[in-house]
Amino acid sequence: MEILERGVGELIQAPDIGSFRTWNREHKSMVLENKLVSEREAVERLVADGDYVGFELYGTCRAPLSVAREIVRQGRTGLRLAGQGLQDVDFLVAAGCVEAMDITYVGYEVHGLSRVLRRAAEKQGLKLVEWSNAALAWRFKAAAMGVPFLPIKSMLGTDTFRYSAGLVTRCPFTGEKLMLLPALILDVGVVHVHKADVYGNCFLEGISGFSLEMARASRKLIISAEEIIDNEEFRRWPDRNVIPYYHVDAVVHAPFGSHPGEMPNLYGRDEPGILEWLKAIETEEGTEAYLDRYMRNVPDHAAYLELVGGEAKQRELRDIAVGR
Repeated sequence: MEILERGVGELIQAPDIGSFRTWNREHKSMVLENKLVSEREAVERLVADGDYVGFELYGTCRAPLSVAREIVRQGRTGLRLAGQGLQDVDFLVAAGCVEAMDITYVGYEVHGLSRVLRRAAEKQGLKLVEWSNAALAWRFKAAAMGVPFLPIKSMLGTDTFRYSAGLVTRCPFTGEKLMLLPALILDVGVVHVHKADVYGNCFLEGISGFSLEMARASRKLIISAEEIIDNEEFRRWPDRNVIPYYHVDAVVHAPFGSHPGEMPNLYGRDEPGILEWLKAIETEEGTEAYLDRYMRNVPDHAAYLELVGGEAKQRELRDIAVGR
């Protein structure tokens, strides 16, 4: 295949589809097994130093923050990230857990870009390789399909391509230029859903983002769920089971697990909580104080929820979701 151009970015995670298929055959079971564990157990067992980790979704919506905080709490280092998130990515970068990222965008909408990411890139040597939002999702899709790359046209002729690790080739059928996106296989994927059973079957509401593709592109998959429900519900509505159990390695019960972000139809975004983080990260000292207060010195997710306001705060956020 004729290669016409190469991005200057480093390929952080090789698209080794053969080893991924072998891993799935050897480690993914079709047996219905109870996988319900705490955040602490899930991270201890499934997240190792140096792993390539991905979180889903982006922005403040349905982000698996209870698991991200636990990774900080356990002090993982040398992680590589799929940077299509927000506070999950910000927390780990701020805590010094991350050495490299395939990045799309880490920003707070009207509040601007992440100061944490800027400091890490400019002062601390964080390695960044650029992709578009769509490109990163399509890289997951390639891994989920079991192919080493997918061809696209949307990044051609851009600086985003220039700073990526993509290639440009000539289509063997038409002769036109195409960009080749390498498959992105996660060592660990983390997805937050509305409901799951103890085996790992999942229901979610609202925007699905790239959760379906990412779940199928992960060697190890942690599901955190607002509610644990009976398996009979999935047998009653099998068409709504968007992530089936055999992709899942651990299930965590995490009510308000996306706080201070929102969960469609359940609770709204805690804007004062977001602003507290944004104020803290104006300085390195403030960032460290926030991480100590809300992560390192807090034993678990239940204690965190009490720290941020307990049931009163939860009622307030539920009311936001229904427009009260």
